[in-house]
Amino acid sequence: MSPNLTLLDALTGDEEIETLLGDPAQIAAMVRVELALAQAGADTGMISAGAAAAIESGVAGFTPDWDDLAKGMARDGVVIPALVAQLRRCIAAPHGDALHKGATSQDIIDTALMLQLAAVIALLADRLTNLLNALDGLAERHGAQAMMAHTRMQRALPYTVAAKLATWISPLRRALAELRAVRPSLLVVQLGGPIGDRSSFGTHGDAVARALAKQLDLGLAEPWHSARDQLIGFASLLALLTGTLGKLGADVAILAQNEIGAVAIAGGGGSSSMAHKSNPVNAEVLIALARYNAGLVGTLHQSMVHENERSGAAWTLEWLTFPRIVIATGASLRLANLLIAQLGFPKRTED
Repeated sequence: MSPNLTLLDALTGDEEIETLLGDPAQIAAMVRVELALAQAGADTGMISAGAAAAIESGVAGFTPDWDDLAKGMARDGVVIPALVAQLRRCIAAPHGDALHKGATSQDIIDTALMLQLAAVIALLADRLTNLLNALDGLAERHGAQAMMAHTRMQRALPYTVAAKLATWISPLRRALAELRAVRPSLLVVQLGGPIGDRSSFGTHGDAVARALAKQLDLGLAEPWHSARDQLIGFASLLALLTGTLGKLGADVAILAQNEIGAVAIAGGGGSSSMAHKSNPVNAEVLIALARYNAGLVGTLHQSMVHENERSGAAWTLEWLTFPRIVIATGASLRLANLLIAQLGFPKRTED
């Protein structure tokens, strides 16, 4: 475990997702957006080709001053002014002013986030695909086996392992389809300038936006500074996914009880005082993460309320909650894959 991670992260965190969303990845994505914006500006005649070349040459190998960025964040509420100042010091005169031309901090931050989310969505989709494949494998091996259904925590009627697995598989398949479908509408550039109408780009605004989208392989969209519905809709999709995984975890934890014994968990968690215990740790954490994400997404929905063209308060609330939702989703998929690999269905003649 990395020394930067906490012990709780080992249980509920996700190092891969945290790396994709972490500060170094974010700053690298922001620099990439600034470089693409300069090239888009040159392609459309807003800045000279010489300026774009000087920006690219100057920024190559850029190493951020993290202490200065932290001070800038605390002072300005956003990191971009300090970052742009550092980048401009690397660019040969007189071309520094061509960097970030026409843009506002939110253009760079939101577009950089889309680059980060492109990698995140691919990783989540891979994990969910692996989980569904593992569940299909369980269905092939054990599907015809008898089980007892339970309603309202009581024995109901006999059914099969395949019927139980279907209650997990069907919503997870829907989630995978929605996760793949969200990319075109979510992964779009943000380019509006200070007040979100592209007026700061003069007559070049729409052309620069098209060129920027092409440079970054993102979709084209109208400015969405205060319209956060797509981003928050994505977070809601993730909360639905973790809710489904929480239901899976709850089922497994109940079915693994000694008194029921409908499933067996190989390599469960141990106890400091009871050597016979095999605790359903991964199943329990899936339940906790589902409830955690449900609470976070409710808080995130409150960040939709922007005052006029931009809200610093709503923006900060989004930064506090959105990454945690994504990380919790990654952790849930990681743990669900571990849990299904542990799962067995012992034959029970009484069923």
